[in-house]
Amino acid sequence: MNAVTAPGRHVGTGPVSAGERTAVPGQIVAPGPSRSRFSAFVRKSADAGRLVVQPRMGFAELPVMREGLRGVRAARATAVGTITLDSYTRVNDHDSARDALRTGAELNGFPLVAHGPQATRTMLGGLAGADFPVQVRHGSALPYPLFRAMVEAGIDATEGGPVSYCLPYSRVPLAEATDAWSRCCDLLAAQDEQMHLESFGGCMLGQLCPPSLLVALSVLEALFFREHGLTSISLSYAQQTNQAQDLEALAAMRRLAGERLGASDWHVVLYTYMGVYPRTPMGSFRILEDSARLAVRSGSERLIVKTPAEAFRIPTVAENVDALEFAAAIADDTAEHPERVEATSTGLYEEARMLVDSTLELAPTVGAALVRAFARGHLDVPFCLHQDNANVSRAYVDPHGLLRWARPGAMPLQPDGAESARPLSAQGLINMLAYNERRFDREQLVRVRQWSLS
Repeated sequence: MNAVTAPGRHVGTGPVSAGERTAVPGQIVAPGPSRSRFSAFVRKSADAGRLVVQPRMGFAELPVMREGLRGVRAARATAVGTITLDSYTRVNDHDSARDALRTGAELNGFPLVAHGPQATRTMLGGLAGADFPVQVRHGSALPYPLFRAMVEAGIDATEGGPVSYCLPYSRVPLAEATDAWSRCCDLLAAQDEQMHLESFGGCMLGQLCPPSLLVALSVLEALFFREHGLTSISLSYAQQTNQAQDLEALAAMRRLAGERLGASDWHVVLYTYMGVYPRTPMGSFRILEDSARLAVRSGSERLIVKTPAEAFRIPTVAENVDALEFAAAIADDTAEHPERVEATSTGLYEEARMLVDSTLELAPTVGAALVRAFARGHLDVPFCLHQDNANVSRAYVDPHGLLRWARPGAMPLQPDGAESARPLSAQGLINMLAYNERRFDREQLVRVRQWSLS
């Protein structure tokens, strides 16, 4: 086991050891400093020891979206704003989004293209800025029209990636998505003021993807961005089912990013658990508490939060602000009262490095290597039904909550233990999907029972 304490948060320095920052095969170092005010805000906050917290929030109407951002900005937290786009916009069905705005039909996010860049810029006027940057979140496999509108609207940051926004969310061929994302990255790289771009690779399917593959995909997408000239990047990781394993995974990500991206402008963003969510308020706040403590203990610079409403409906602005303030308070408490936490030592760094290096050997560019790797099953996301994913690999949650490989398929990895020979039943899959829901909701039942007996 490795002892992990609460390291100081930092941006773009990678591991502390100079030896871990030396050039290695596959390293792509950015020329010069970043010009992104999003990353500058994150860097300034990290240097001051403050965790940046962020909601996932989007509303269709311009005044409502502005008031939502105003509420986030006024929160008692170091926060950045979010504009989450609607489902029509994600698939480039902008006519349907315009029809919904005209008729008053409900949309599940902000239709940026339908509103237009100028209206969006006006909505952000006097609100977004160096002290409150805003990120657009979209979920699109073919996002060029969105990127063009974001550039014209002066948006600070966005996210996604050729793999992470293709395989889980679309039926678009991976080669087509990779080509589209190449054009998007080239568009951003050509701007005088570059937009920050976050890889979503560490969040594939939200749950049941073992950490070594999450780390590898996030690093590979970051290398894809850097290959296309982007100078301000973040790498993502989604909280899973065991904090000790998550600490090992996040340490592996920082080490690999330090080796491959060098001492350039990058940081790590942690997502509060994205799978089946606890249904009780106490369970929901407990899993959010765990993610905030994990962010501080791992040195992550930014945290995407969730609210108790997530299991039932889209949260309100007030609910988002409550979650931000709660996470910020927990982060401050964790930093002020650090505890020694043991990380697992299961070889996640070695697995992730092997996946990254062996993938890069398949083609002369990162994009072509990603397409070829998935075509061969060399990269294979468990339970992902996209036609370009082999879907041969399988994962399982062990009795300690560790997420392990049952069958790695054609990936150059070894299965863990006897589970590789045991068939997975439908009930077994349901039980794994609900692992965190049961675990954190059970805490409420135990506490209520203890109170009733006292």
